[in-house]
Amino acid sequence: MRYLAFLAAVLAAGCAPEPETPDGARLFAENCAGCHGADAKGRGQAATELAVRPADLTQISARNGGLFPMAEVLSTIDGFHRTRLPESAMPEWGLIFSDPTELVDVGDGVMTPVSPEMLAIAQYLEALQEE
Repeated sequence: MRYLAFLAAVLAAGCAPEPETPDGARLFAENCAGCHGADAKGRGQAATELAVRPADLTQISARNGGLFPMAEVLSTIDGFHRTRLPESAMPEWGLIFSDPTELVDVGDGVMTPVSPEMLAIAQYLEALQEE
């Protein structure tokens, strides 16, 4: 009888639905566009009220020699860079998106745990880069 209960539990776990992959475009629209604008160029509705203009996020690669600095972008979204940018109004999204369940190589060969939401936003921004 225990064997059947164990087998049922194993089969049920194997049939569990996959967690939904976060949609970077939707997350950006919901959390970032107010300041950075729907086009990510730094002209959102709240931008005029801020002491420091939000960055044009379509030029991240251009500002970094044509390479998208994934580790830096994730750190900025997380809020880690607040110490470098104390005048910034950028929220510390790491406090909100705080479940670092994705492992990603951010370019240094080290697998770094990040939240799926922050990774989705960063990947969305990477796709928006203009030359």
